[in-house]
Parts: sequence; structure tokens; C-alpha cells
Amino acid sequence: MASTGDTAKAKRVQPPWSPPEGTDVSKLHLYNSLTRTKEVFVPQKGNKVLWYCCGPTVYDASHMGHCAPAIIKRARQNYLLEQYGEKKPSPSQILQDVLTARTPFKAKLAETTDPDKKQMLERLDAAVDAALGPLQVAVQSNAAGDTLQNQAQVLLEEAKDLLSDWLDSQFGSQVTENSIFSLLPKYWEGEYHKDMEALNVLPPDVLTRVSEYVPEIVAFVKGIVDNGYGYESNGSVYFDTAKFDSCPAHSYAKLVPEAVGDQKALQEGEGDLSISADRLSEKRSQNDFALWKASKPGEPSWDSPWGKGRPGWHIECSAMAGSILGESMDIHGGGFDLCFPHHDNELAQSEAYFENDHWVRYFLHAGHLTIAGCKMSKSLKNFITIKDALAKHTARQLRLAFLMHSWKDTLDYSNNTMESAIQYERFINEFFLNVKDILRSPTDITGQFEKWEAEEIELNKSFYVKKTSVHEALCDNIDTRSALEEMRALVGQSNTYMAARRSAKLPPNRMLLQSIALYLTDMLKTFGAIEGSEPIGFPVGGNGQNADLESTVMPYLSVLSDFREDVRKIAREKKVTELLRLCDELRDDTLPELGVRLEDRDGLPTSVKLVDKETLLKEREEKKKMEDEKKKKKEEAARKKQEQEMAKLAKMKVKPSEMFRSETDKYSNFDETGFPTHDAEGKELSKGLAKKLRKLYEAQEKLYNEYLQSTQNGS
Repeated sequence: MASTGDTAKAKRVQPPWSPPEGTDVSKLHLYNSLTRTKEVFVPQKGNKVLWYCCGPTVYDASHMGHCAPAIIKRARQNYLLEQYGEKKPSPSQILQDVLTARTPFKAKLAETTDPDKKQMLERLDAAVDAALGPLQVAVQSNAAGDTLQNQAQVLLEEAKDLLSDWLDSQFGSQVTENSIFSLLPKYWEGEYHKDMEALNVLPPDVLTRVSEYVPEIVAFVKGIVDNGYGYESNGSVYFDTAKFDSCPAHSYAKLVPEAVGDQKALQEGEGDLSISADRLSEKRSQNDFALWKASKPGEPSWDSPWGKGRPGWHIECSAMAGSILGESMDIHGGGFDLCFPHHDNELAQSEAYFENDHWVRYFLHAGHLTIAGCKMSKSLKNFITIKDALAKHTARQLRLAFLMHSWKDTLDYSNNTMESAIQYERFINEFFLNVKDILRSPTDITGQFEKWEAEEIELNKSFYVKKTSVHEALCDNIDTRSALEEMRALVGQSNTYMAARRSAKLPPNRMLLQSIALYLTDMLKTFGAIEGSEPIGFPVGGNGQNADLESTVMPYLSVLSDFREDVRKIAREKKVTELLRLCDELRDDTLPELGVRLEDRDGLPTSVKLVDKETLLKEREEKKKMEDEKKKKKEEAARKKQEQEMAKLAKMKVKPSEMFRSETDKYSNFDETGFPTHDAEGKELSKGLAKKLRKLYEAQEKLYNEYLQSTQNGS
């Protein structure tokens, strides 16, 4: 028979276990132009995301934003202008042609009502006008050949836009070779890719070119016609918006329904190559748009079932995206200005082809880019090229400027915007440099694991709060602006912690700071603001050699720094000022030229930091400027003090009996002490005025006595 103890032991089982309630996990929300609100992002196929983005129209240098296309006209004009130059026209011929071309240009200027466009044309006209005068004088005076040629080239450069317009109107219809229209985009596409690489922009998985997809475009148009949503008219094919919209399964203009019938928007959408007024009758409705256009003289053309022609603007994206991504994609991106008509027409024709109502699940539209508050546009000649921007700022600074703004809002590219990005970069970089300096301090393997006190526990708590905030910000429509601010706050808290430990002459917790620095580095790599394999911080020394450079040179720099510190110590003890001056020169003048910054700290070893040479030289220049301003202010204060003392001395030398006698415009009579008794008109002074003057007299009497006393004392 079992004992009581054995029975109790046999009955013991594990207690019930309950899982924690947990907290809600943030889900990615994206602002969807199809609903004009933030929607939870749900990919159609697991974690695979199908994304198409309208690319640039490569007819000029890539810039800091994108605009509407005009590539066929630009290619034709460039060709005609090049042909004109190859004929080597005489200066007088150039003068005559520009004067002729200026007549229609002046008419165009007078008709223009858009203020931005008008201002651009006025600037162009003024530049041409300034170049015309010297050449006219040179031609009339039969100037030397070199002078004529130089003036002619100046005019040709300033007038190339209006001259190319005129040449196009005269001879554009004769340009028919398709290769002419491919040379321009091929060149600028290459330049575009170079710019993207310089900005550390990753390439897409697939890049499509309209010129390579003409067969697919023809097939796509044919599919729309076969489905009953397109019709041929006079060699062109148009999309039947009414037929499409009347179908219960479809809806036209999902993005901007209120813009339907807006002929101005439609005209802007088609650009310079829109249908002419005399051909409007080809369309069943003014809202219909071209899927395929019968080519006019001077335009590229391809064979099709409807005759020689070229793709309409909107159909290009539909056919290319459809060929790669199929009947439905997760995300379609592009500029805000493309909503209507371009993207609305894309949606309609694609859903007409695939016979569905979900060609795009989420439409993301990026905000405009302005330059110092003005609209950015190639056509308005108001843009800055990426190369120009990179000549002024680094790729990281440009990227930070974009990250510090919402992707769906307007970004103003200005000095203030870039200065904010530069200051952010400097703030974060200083943190990275300080952490790397701490991590270089010698310690054994067990010394890396320090006990956490209240300060470390508090910083670690803040670290995880900020990580959560960054994640939530990115889940909220990829809010990089708020994410960067949370990261800035985390750096600020870490700096406060390091400063407190430094003041207490205590080492900071290495592993905690390393974890924070690694996290920030990883986030900035995700944002594309850091490239390379550097484990912590911004790379130095150029791509590919960053980590190797620091690990190679830092041991030598540490030895140099320690040696300099020993020399400074001896120099201070022995009062050898010349050695101290040389040590300062090494820190302030020599090492910055090599990209090395030394920071002397009271009671602590000198900090050694690798920084970009340009940054250090700029810091040195700013420091010198501040010192010069401080010296100037000091000298100015000394000068003012001296002037005040001289003025006071001059005033002290005046005898009280003489101080009022010179003011004959105020007083006419004085008593025996020189005190005024009557005003300039001979009237006796009032008691109030006399009392006020008596105070001044007595004060001067006191000053004069002080002066006499000082002279007697020999001072």
C-alpha cells in the first residue's frame, strides 16, 4: 500500500500556463491615391511586392525632379540645330536667321499667360537681345573676322532655343529617320544612370524602354480594341471613355474623377504632340485619348494594323508594366502631377485590356520639388541638375534632405533645406566618432561587460522606446522625417549620458553605446545614407577602402597622439611655450589636411577621429572666422571705450563758466560765472529751465574739478 507522501508526489503536475496578452504590432500603412487616405498595405502574394514606377523622360540632363515629356520635339530640334551648325552659316546669316526666328517667338511671348512660363520666355528674350546688339554693330562696322565669329557664336548660344523652334517649324516635317529620335534618349539615359549611381540609388530589377516595347504596345492596343474599348479613326486609335465608364465593372478616372472634362489638363497631358484642332473630329468624345497615333511628318513611326504610327503617351506604361508584372500590381509610383490624365488613363486602358478593376492596388504619388520656392521644370528652364547639386553637396546630404521631408509633400530645394541636412549629418557623425573613440580604448575581453547602473538602465530603456518610435513612424506611410527626428533624439540622449560619465571621470558602457551606434548605422544604411561595409558610422576615405583605412591608420595615429600628449605634459611642466605651439600646430594645421581631428580633453586622453578632409578644413575655416570676428569685436569695443574716454576727457577740460557761452543760438546773457540768464530772444529764463541748467552746470563743475585734480596728481 502506497504511503501518503508517495500519493501526493504522484499527483503533482505542471500548473496551467497562459501566454502573455502582448501588444498590437504596427502594420505598414501607405497613403493610397485611389482612396486618398492611408490604407494597410497587404501584398497580393505573400512578401513578394510588384512595383512599377514611371521613369524619367531622358531628353536632357537628369535633375532633382521630373516633368512632362517633350522628347520627340527636343530630339528633332537638336538634330536640326546640329545640321544648321554643320553648314557653318556666316555671322550675317546667323544674325538674319535669329531676327527672323524672333518674330514668332515675340508672338508666342505675347500670347503666354502662365506667369512662370512668361518669366522664362522674358529671360530668354532679354539674353538674346543682349547678344544681338554687339553682333549688329560688328556686322555694320565690318569688324575683323575673329570678332564677328565670336559675337556670332555668343548669339547662336543664347538664341538656340528660339532658333531651334523656328528651324522645327520650317524643316521639322522632313525629319523622318527613327534613329534620330533614339540618339538623344540613349545619351541622356547613360547620364541618368551615372547620376543615380552617384546618389547611391539602387537600380530596379527590370528597366523598360518604350522603343524596345513597340510590338508589345501594338498588341496591347489591339487587345483593348478587341475588348470593345477602343476604336480606329483616320489611322489613329482612341480609347472610348464613355463605353468604358458605362460598364458596371469599370470606372473611369479613379484617381481624379473631378478632372474629367478638364481640357486644359488633357492638353498638358498630351504635351506638344497633342492632337491638332482640325483632327478633334476623329474622337467620339473630347474625353477620349489616343492609344496609337498616326505619325505626322517629323515624328518617328512604326508599322501597325492601323498604318504607320507611334504609341500614345499613356499606353507605353500600361504595356511595359503589363508585360512584366501581369494583370495586377501591388504598387504604382510616380509624380503627383501625373495623377490626371496620365495615371487615370493608364488605369482605364489597362483594366480594359485585362478586363479587371484592380490593375493597381496602391497608387503612391510623390510631391513636387521646388527651387527656392519656385516650381521646378525643365520646360521652364528652372531646374538644377543632379551633377550641379552633387558639386555643392554630397550624395548623403542630398539624401538626408529628402529623408527629412515627407515623400508625398512638396520639397523645397534651397540653402535652408540643405543646411538642415548638413547639420543633421554633422550631429550624427560626431556621435559615431565619439563612440568609435570609446570603443578603441584598451580593455580585456571581460572588461567589455560592465555592470549596468541606473544611468545605463535608463538609456537602454530610451533606446528601445526610440527604436519602437522609429518603426512606428516608418509604418505610418514611411514617415522618414519623424524617424530621423526620433534617431536624433536618441543621439541626444546618448550624448547626455556620455557627457555625464565624462564629467564624473567614469568610462561609459561600451556595449550599450555600441548597440545604439550599430542600430543607427543599420537604419542609415537602410535609408541609403551609408554605403559600404563600415560597421559603425559614416565611411571615410572613399568607397571600398573605408574599413581598411580606419583599421590601418588608427594604431599609428594613436601612437602619435600619445607621444604628443607626453610632449605637451613635459612642455607645460618646463614652461616650453614653443613646444606647446608646435603641438597646437600639429592639431590645428597639419593633421586636418590629412583628415584627422585631435580633440584635447582635460583629465582624459586626447580623442583621435577620422573625418573627411573637406569637413575639417571647413571647420578650421569657420573657427578662424569666429576667432577673427571675436578679435574684431574686441578691437571695436576697445576703440569705442577709448573714444568714450577721450570724449569724457575733452568734456572734463571744459570750464563750467565756458560751457554755455558757445551756445549763442540758445542764450544771449550770462552772469559773472558764465551761467545763462536770458534766452536768444532776450527773455529771462524760466525757473524750470534755469533749475535744469543749474544741474548741468554743477555736474560740469564736478567733472572739471576732477580734471584739475588729476593734472595736479600727474595722471
